[in-house]
Amino acid sequence: MIEYNPKSWFSLIFDVYSRYVIKSLFPLLLFMVIYTTIFCYLILDYFHFQLEGTGVFHSLLGIVLGLFLVLRTNTAYDRWWEGRKQWGKLVNDCRALAMKIRGIFPDDKETQNYFRDMIPNFVFAVKEMLREGVLMEELDFDNQDEEKLIINSEHRPNMISTLMYDWILAKYKKNKISGQELYILDNEIKGLVDVMGACERIKTTPLPYSYSMYIKKFLFIFNITLPFAMIQAFGYWTVGIVFLAFYILVSIELISEEIEDPFGRDINDLPTDNISVKIKKNVREILTLKD
Repeated sequence: MIEYNPKSWFSLIFDVYSRYVIKSLFPLLLFMVIYTTIFCYLILDYFHFQLEGTGVFHSLLGIVLGLFLVLRTNTAYDRWWEGRKQWGKLVNDCRALAMKIRGIFPDDKETQNYFRDMIPNFVFAVKEMLREGVLMEELDFDNQDEEKLIINSEHRPNMISTLMYDWILAKYKKNKISGQELYILDNEIKGLVDVMGACERIKTTPLPYSYSMYIKKFLFIFNITLPFAMIQAFGYWTVGIVFLAFYILVSIELISEEIEDPFGRDINDLPTDNISVKIKKNVREILTLKD
């Protein structure tokens, strides 16, 4: 995720992200320039056609297209913001679980050390699971059997949360904690699982195919027919006007595509790496026992 000063107009206007967008759209932009140039040559110099009266039609189409793009952007941003809220909740839930572990097991160094590793392990596993993989080098283990169990599992965050619950349940069966304390810790672990499920919902529920397909078709048809509305008034300047209109409209769609899946590694995605490191530091600070 890019960190920036929202009050710095100059840096925002001339930011390098614009070059990233142009690079991503370069094949389409090149096609539009070539197409519009050939179109202008054929209409103005070869056939000498007089095209008039299409401006009103594109003005009306532009209003409808604008409404679609607003809805598209709002939908994508809602997914991005929902993802950020869930990761904010994950930060709080991890801190709360660590505090409860320290309070309920004040003298149990083994349990504190266990959760000191497993809570951050869960966070890092969720982060990479949302990127369709888990970097095992980010995880810390003292028990090799548990490490193998997690490596061989199909859903590693789910396995980690299961192991944490099993640890708490074993303490209850040994009468180390009361039923009320088991209930408290169970709710805290459930909170972690709820966040994981919410993030999976965002990840695995893309924009409906027909909606995404229609937006792209609408954008293409609008821009491919735009020279008909411009050529009579602007001549060869139509090439630059169509280029600019295409760049602006398709860039909005490109940004929406990028932020609708907020858990990846794109420059506008959520800073889940930084959040994970922060959670690890917070949990280890809470669960650090002095000898």
